[in-house]
Amino acid sequence: MKQLRQFEPFIALPHLIKWLPISIVVGILAGTASAALLASLEWATDWRESHRWIITLLPFGGFLSGWIYHQFGRTVEAGNNLLLEEIHKPKSVIPFRMAPLVLLGTDLTHLFGGSAGREGTALQMGASLADQLTKILHFQGVNRRILLTAGISGGFASVFGTPLAGTVFGLEVLAIGKIHYDALFASLIAAIVGNQVTLLLGLHHTAYRHAPLIPKLTILGLISAIIAGVIFGIVARFFAKVTHQISHFFKAKISYPPIRPLIGGAIIAAIVGLSGTTKYIGLGIPTIVDSFYTQLPPWDFAAKFGLTALTLGAGFKGGEVTPLFFIGATLGNALSLFLALPAPLLAGMGFVGVFAGAANTPLASTLMGIELFGLESGVFVAIACVVSYLFSGHSGIYTSQRIGLSKYSAVYLEEGVTLGTYGQKKVRPKIDLGDDSKEEGNNSQE
Repeated sequence: MKQLRQFEPFIALPHLIKWLPISIVVGILAGTASAALLASLEWATDWRESHRWIITLLPFGGFLSGWIYHQFGRTVEAGNNLLLEEIHKPKSVIPFRMAPLVLLGTDLTHLFGGSAGREGTALQMGASLADQLTKILHFQGVNRRILLTAGISGGFASVFGTPLAGTVFGLEVLAIGKIHYDALFASLIAAIVGNQVTLLLGLHHTAYRHAPLIPKLTILGLISAIIAGVIFGIVARFFAKVTHQISHFFKAKISYPPIRPLIGGAIIAAIVGLSGTTKYIGLGIPTIVDSFYTQLPPWDFAAKFGLTALTLGAGFKGGEVTPLFFIGATLGNALSLFLALPAPLLAGMGFVGVFAGAANTPLASTLMGIELFGLESGVFVAIACVVSYLFSGHSGIYTSQRIGLSKYSAVYLEEGVTLGTYGQKKVRPKIDLGDDSKEEGNNSQE
């Protein structure tokens, strides 16, 4: 063992030499795919806003998207959950068609007026394109896990312009409380390269306002930040559960998949028509930006919450994360009416805080907050993300996410249980609120 330690640098060097070129290729693939996604979504959004009558055709768009997936995409319909399943329990290479299908499905959602995001699309394109290298490199086991993780990191970083957050997100999203650091180098390189490729192709990411004044961390400010984090976590938990319940309802009541988004699209189109505004559909980036500059109606977050849960639950394609940014930023904006923190700071805290709770990624979310809103807000952002993560419980937007370690020292959960299984109450947690040393002994016996 002592001799091995002396030669560890010689083990690290081949690891670096092996993964550097592979990660660069993964980053190029992910960055190019994200550039295509961002460009197509910009066109779809602009066209929809210039021709708002197309929202009345949202039921048709939903049926078309559902029919395409029913005919050609049944094996990739699980989306992000399929990626997580393949990383944890590899079965076969992710089909290449996942990338073009999810790109087309997401564009249709935004063109016709659904409320969805783009992160899910970027992750699926990045990972599915990266997995095609498995056929060439004949990767299995750990190597394939690292490859897919790098694809997820590259997709996330390039679509949001946050390479550090993208790096950690790919590692952190796989399992709650457990990170495989053997994929760190590959994920970092893929994230950096992916982001740079997107920028080199002429795509630009939204610049968000930094809070003009960051208050000193007083007792009142600390309590306000914790209260905000609690609210962000509860809203994140509720969003995940409502979205999943709507999805289960549609699947239970409608056997033919293309009809689900048709009916969901009809409901959404009717709501948009009656409300007379399109601010709650699509990505909603203009409203997110506004939340840093002006006081918004306190119900904005709830409206976006409902339309996004219905859109995704009915079977439309797209991501959850950008709508979560909307929900969090507008919720933080509303909380500034009651908490002793400025609105721009609370909007930034909510932006990443709700996401941290819904995706169970407090570290990646904190890094994202620092990358987007500046280091000065880092302490407040970290408090919001960590507290939200705790109060969202063992729930989340990705049902195939594993539980690696319980969020609470007093609760023991079997490692490897998925959030979907835990949510269906097939797993009963063992709670011990007594002495910590006694609890550790009980856990070791398990």
